[in-house]
Amino acid sequence: MGFQLGLFSPNTESGLAITTVPERWRATWDNNLRLARLADETGIDFLLPVARWTDWGPATDFHQSVLDPLVWASGMLSATTRLRVFTTVHTAFHHPIVAAKQLATADHLGRGRAGLNIVAGWHAPEYEMFGLTLPDEHDTRYAYAQEWWDVVRRIWSSTEPFDHDGRYFHLRRVVGSPKPYNGRSLPVINAGSSRQGRSFAARNADRAFTVVAGPEDGAEVVAAVRKEAASHGRNVGVFTLGHVVCRPTRDEAEDHLHYYADEHADWPAVDEVMRLQGLHAQSFTPEMLRIYRDRFAAGHGSCPLVGDPDDVADGIAGFARAGFDGIALSFLDYAEELGFFAAEVMPRLRARGVLPLAAAPGGSP
Repeated sequence: MGFQLGLFSPNTESGLAITTVPERWRATWDNNLRLARLADETGIDFLLPVARWTDWGPATDFHQSVLDPLVWASGMLSATTRLRVFTTVHTAFHHPIVAAKQLATADHLGRGRAGLNIVAGWHAPEYEMFGLTLPDEHDTRYAYAQEWWDVVRRIWSSTEPFDHDGRYFHLRRVVGSPKPYNGRSLPVINAGSSRQGRSFAARNADRAFTVVAGPEDGAEVVAAVRKEAASHGRNVGVFTLGHVVCRPTRDEAEDHLHYYADEHADWPAVDEVMRLQGLHAQSFTPEMLRIYRDRFAAGHGSCPLVGDPDDVADGIAGFARAGFDGIALSFLDYAEELGFFAAEVMPRLRARGVLPLAAAPGGSP
């Protein structure tokens, strides 16, 4: 399939930028609809939403409003014709029988273009809101996710009712129809950067979706995921994430980054996000949490892709050379900035051999 470009978290207010500037992304339905159609037209490969059920407190507008990822994905599929649209499903908050039917239905709506991002959970305030307790151990969270996925996968593959007696689910005469559009499982991403998360992806996903510091350490992550997947007889690729600040000149891009992610960063929200990530998640190492405060303001800890179009294309090409299969991108204002990215950066990625050459009229490359 080659290296893929996606858009990450456009269903959330402010996207990944933890900032107070007025031009930050507004996750209205109309804005998302405009973005999805532009992405479909310009050759973006996939859309990937975030599942977020509670906000970060009364002192910040970051993620104050979040469109439900499954309903959002269904709408995006109905508004587009080409790209893949993932939904993000939190296993603790969605019963597998219900989720299996909802996901299969969305896949029919998109004629086989739906995808599934499985998340095992880390955000303790969300669990508390649901009246649940976040398990302290990552192993427990992923054991639950594994059983959840086993049930969903069996629903999609079984033609007869079945019983399930596991550690977390005790189900009787389970049936589920329709099956996914093409009669097989949806493409699966697992978003997790802990050891357990990457191991879960190696066993179950088509792509691991993981935070890295950059291409250098990322190459080691890619090799480790592929090696573990191979031990299970599987071939699993790896996606990562980055925030784009692209302007005609490098100085303009760096000035804009300083404006929104330093002068007007939402530092109380940055510190709260980092506190909760440090306490409850293993996506970021303690060293990363100490060093990358600026990255959290700019793009929730993702890799910076900042500069002129050549700088940004070189940065993305570095991830391709490191063995990644794709990158999910965020922008301060997705819909306003994607056009420039598509016109200036994507042709450079084609010239560098990262993306396939665009088809000419008549279908020739």
